[in-house]
Amino acid sequence: MIEQTELIVTKWQYHPPSTSIEEAPEKLLSSISFDVMKKKAATKKGIACRFTIRFVFENETILEYVGEDSYVIDLHDTIDKNELQRMIRNSYAKFNGKFEFKKLATVLRDKSLLPFDETKYDLEPVLLLLQ
Repeated sequence: MIEQTELIVTKWQYHPPSTSIEEAPEKLLSSISFDVMKKKAATKKGIACRFTIRFVFENETILEYVGEDSYVIDLHDTIDKNELQRMIRNSYAKFNGKFEFKKLATVLRDKSLLPFDETKYDLEPVLLLLQ
């Protein structure tokens, strides 16, 4: 059995830009990173997925947002690549959902997160963590 935990926002550091982003929207850049950590207990195994998004305007970080989500899996359960991809997509959807709500209080209210590109990440090492 696989259990997904609630996404935890571990960092939401917002600094309004000193100038309006509407004046030079091409200078607003964003980047995303993804990390996976192994979790293990006597009767369970699992992973924690951490997404980090950074919005930068004119070399100033205006938002750094980090969210972590975990999966707890019975030791005898086997996870294949398709299941792992589904887990990561679900985690990213939750991460994006929190952003969509929290961004309303920022100058980023009409911005969206970058789509998560799974092809940039080798999932084989993650599958090994789950054996």
